[in-house]
Amino acid sequence: MDRNVQFIGQSTAFLDAVERASRAASTGRPVLVIGERGTGKELIAQRLHHLSARWGEPLVTLNCAALPETLIEAELFGHEAGAFTGATRARAGRFEEADKGTLFLDELGNLSMAAQERLLRAVEYGEVTRIGSSRPVQVDVRIVGATNADLPRMAAEDKFRADLLDRLSFEVITLPPLRAREGDVPELAEYYGRRMATELGWDRWPGFASAAMDALERYAWPGNVRELRNVVERAVYRWDDEGRPIGEIVFDPFESDWAPCSEKSEATAPEPMPATRTQDNTGREREVVTDLRAAVEAHERQLIEEALEQNRWNQRRTANALGLTYDQLRHCLKKHGLSGSGPR
Repeated sequence: MDRNVQFIGQSTAFLDAVERASRAASTGRPVLVIGERGTGKELIAQRLHHLSARWGEPLVTLNCAALPETLIEAELFGHEAGAFTGATRARAGRFEEADKGTLFLDELGNLSMAAQERLLRAVEYGEVTRIGSSRPVQVDVRIVGATNADLPRMAAEDKFRADLLDRLSFEVITLPPLRAREGDVPELAEYYGRRMATELGWDRWPGFASAAMDALERYAWPGNVRELRNVVERAVYRWDDEGRPIGEIVFDPFESDWAPCSEKSEATAPEPMPATRTQDNTGREREVVTDLRAAVEAHERQLIEEALEQNRWNQRRTANALGLTYDQLRHCLKKHGLSGSGPR
């Protein structure tokens, strides 16, 4: 099964976006796909192509952020031999390669103003001119653009051509972030987990422990589906007992007791002063909280340190004693700057 063409989810927000793409596919008009990183913009572009009358023709992709500005125009429109240094032979651009098919322009907001001007002519008249040539070439290309940028705002600030935006936005499909796709996290986690277990040759799929699934559902997923896939596949790959439900989730693979940190930040970090001591009318000393948040943080740190000591710095036993998952405890250790491995 091709990992790049799967649409998994049942939330209304997600299904509405997929349905809109299905309806727009047959029109042949330009479409903009908007969404955060990892939401599946390229999958929508593939759907637009494969459900259209152009499905048997090329689907050509260009990531506009992956090339320097000086090469974008040559990639899009091609060049003749000798057009610039290094152009030893003529080369067709992506527009010519996508003739009769679909051209997917990812990270569209990164196009230079000069490239936008030439793109506008290609959209308007269906013709492109190679760099170094004066003879235009007719092309029949359906354009699908994708970005996570605010193109209307960029147009208002003269950072993106408003007339080009008008021509590209016949339909705009905005993909919901994973945090807005209610109920889709468990379905996606199960799918990617089962697939990874099969890849590892496991005899059965044990599923996720309830605490692990709760952690997956509570997480905000800034990297969306792409991040979830990595987290789930990493959890399966690191789990040693396929007979037990997976109970450990690591969201940040860079988290480590030995990760390098800034010496400056350690040296300049101020000591919190959440409370002071004063005397009441009877002369008895009492504590006055001057910063509630800092006081709560200090109390939480103290509880964690005491629990670690009581459990001989065994983090799994400490997490169980505090009613936390292992990952939640690791987050607390990182937040409070605790090593979790005993006094140093």
